[in-house]
Amino acid sequence: MSDPGNTVTDADGIAADYAKAGFGGALGWGSRPALLMIDMIEAYFRPGSPFCLPDPEVVDRCAMLLEATRRAGTLVVHTRVEYTPGLADGGVFVRKVPALGVLEAGHPDGLGEFVAPLRPQAGEVVVVKQYASAFFGTSVAATLVANGVDSVFVAGVSTSGCVRASATDAMQHGFIPKVVADACGDRNPAVHDANLFDLDAKYADVIDLDTACARMAFAD
Repeated sequence: MSDPGNTVTDADGIAADYAKAGFGGALGWGSRPALLMIDMIEAYFRPGSPFCLPDPEVVDRCAMLLEATRRAGTLVVHTRVEYTPGLADGGVFVRKVPALGVLEAGHPDGLGEFVAPLRPQAGEVVVVKQYASAFFGTSVAATLVANGVDSVFVAGVSTSGCVRASATDAMQHGFIPKVVADACGDRNPAVHDANLFDLDAKYADVIDLDTACARMAFAD
C-alpha cells in the first residue's frame, strides 16, 4: 500500500512522476488528417442554458481552426447531440444528467443547433449522437476509414466530456488523436487543464491552435 504522505501534488512534480512512469509519449503526425468538431451547439454558449460555458471565446478559436481546415480541403466531421422526443434513446445517460433533456428533438429553445460561426457547409459530415464519444453508436469510424484518414484533430466541448471521450475512442479505433487545447472548452479551467494533462499523458497528443492551423496547411 502506498504512503499517502509521499503523494506528489505540485504541477512540476506530477509531470515528472508521470514521465518517470513512462507516460506522455508522442504519437507524432499522420499523413491524412480530419477535423472532429465536437458539439459546438447553442446549448454550450447561450446564456441561461444549463450547459453554458464561461469561455465563449472558444467559438472564435474553433472558427479559426475550421477555416484553416477548409482552406486545406481536409475532411470535416461535425457532431451534435439530439434525442428522440421522450428521450427513449438517452438511456441511463439522461437519468444521470437530466439537463440533457434540453437537447430533445423539437425542443423550443433550439439549443441543439450549431452556433452561427461553426455551421457546417455543404459536403461536410454531420453526425448526430446521443452519448459522449463521437464514435459510440455512429458512423464516424467508418467515414474516416473510407476517406483514408489516419489522424484526427479534436476540438470543441467539453474538454472533460465529449472531447475526452472522442479523443480516447479515436486512439482505440487506430487514429492518432491531436487535441487542440485552446480550441476546447469546459465549465472550469482546472477541470479543463487536468483533462488535457491526462489526455496528453495517456491517449492523445495535446497541441495548440497555431500548431494545428500550421499543420493543416500541409495536409494531403
